Amino acid sequence: MSGIDPRDLRDACGSFATGVTVISTRTADGDHGMTANAFMSVSLDPPLITISLDHKSRMREKVRASGRYAVNILSHEMEGLAMHFAGRHDPAHADPFIERDGLPVVPGASTVFLTEVVQEVEAGDHTLFIGRVTEIERDLSAKPLLFCGGKFGALAS
Repeated sequence: MSGIDPRDLRDACGSFATGVTVISTRTADGDHGMTANAFMSVSLDPPLITISLDHKSRMREKVRASGRYAVNILSHEMEGLAMHFAGRHDPAHADPFIERDGLPVVPGASTVFLTEVVQEVEAGDHTLFIGRVTEIERDLSAKPLLFCGGKFGALAS
């Protein structure tokens, strides 16, 4: 036992400004998405990224069953969509996806990565899903949605 309170660690990590993503996947029972900021680049060659999913999250088993996932980096005007996929369901976002190469993706996202899971790493109470990037789509004019200290924000113009 480290003596570090999990809530203190979460709050301290929350002081690091991040982008906001929706992780999405498709299984036999439909399309699934969740808001997350635990995403990072792992390798340029081969092209690898990773997401970190809590063992208690429903998305963990969905990604495991699918073997694929998309990371949709949200643009600054997508705060409502971020909240929808964080559990505050909004009927305005009842049909939020379009399809790209068999995966659900968020239209209008600033960047979308399509991946195939190549490795799972158990790390404490989370699983890291390392994905080989198979496709990237970017909107160079989109500004990212940011998150820090429990609040959404945007880059200054």
